[in-house]
Amino acid sequence: MILLLDTSTPLCKLSFINDNERFDDEWQADRALAKGLLDYINHNLENHSKIWSDIDGIGVFRGPGSFTGLRIGLTIVNTIADSQSIPIVGSMGDTWQDEALDRLKNGQNDGIVMPFYGSEAHITSPRK
Repeated sequence: MILLLDTSTPLCKLSFINDNERFDDEWQADRALAKGLLDYINHNLENHSKIWSDIDGIGVFRGPGSFTGLRIGLTIVNTIADSQSIPIVGSMGDTWQDEALDRLKNGQNDGIVMPFYGSEAHITSPRK
């Protein structure tokens, strides 16, 4: 089963792809993403009688988008991929899911997916 995840906006989007079956879900995470993302994924796995080890690969939207949302989402899926020794690929654009699925089917693995924020970070100088 393939896990697809997009945390680039306050609306977290998750998909499971298993053979010819597809399940899509959305969660209005807002500021609860860091606290609730693992529970959200686990809840959806349980609803489909699946466990973490049933995930064979991960495709993730790498940006552009919310700095915090991308950072949290990518940290979690990179950790899952590493701990489960499964491939992970990152993609961008409107067809990111199709691209991620194709890359996983072709045996590609980014190892670790880095976020793309869309612009340079705006770091402010200390006031003192």
